[in-house]
Amino acid sequence: MAILGWSIVLVLLSGIGAFLAVGANGPPDPRLESPGSPPQAVGVLEFGEIAFRVTPARATGLPATTERCALLADTEVERQKGLMGRSDLGDYDAMIFRFEADTMGTFYMRNVPMALSIAWFDASGRFVSSADMTPCPDQEGCPQYPPAGSYRFALEVQKGGLERLGVATDSVLTLGGACSAPRA
Repeated sequence: MAILGWSIVLVLLSGIGAFLAVGANGPPDPRLESPGSPPQAVGVLEFGEIAFRVTPARATGLPATTERCALLADTEVERQKGLMGRSDLGDYDAMIFRFEADTMGTFYMRNVPMALSIAWFDASGRFVSSADMTPCPDQEGCPQYPPAGSYRFALEVQKGGLERLGVATDSVLTLGGACSAPRA
């Protein structure tokens, strides 16, 4: 009889251990969704979104780009997190970092697994400079990427994507309100 009791306890403890092990392998940021609701993109919900457009500063014969949609890092916490841990931008064209005042702060790629290109813009939206940034693991000593001058906005895209958005040395960034099309 004692062996049967110990066997039951052992089976129960094994079941609890298996339940905890399988539960620990679930998604890192689980969300409950109502039946029929569209799925929410994990890792994007902590940011707002904003419409933007990039246009040439002077008549170059190039057409103005269409309105695009970006993730918006508008607070210190959001700007510190940026694209850490993300391997893509989802359905967004870029991430825009907006600052309350002019800054010369550098950017870094700690814990960002994808290569990025960044362009900095001043308070009036005029292009300041740009750089390509290399991924860096979650460790101390990641390279710092400084702008060529003070800026108010920074726009990040996957490496090589600035040209697709029309970003060049004479371009102007204009921010709008909400994105016109809903994003996932």
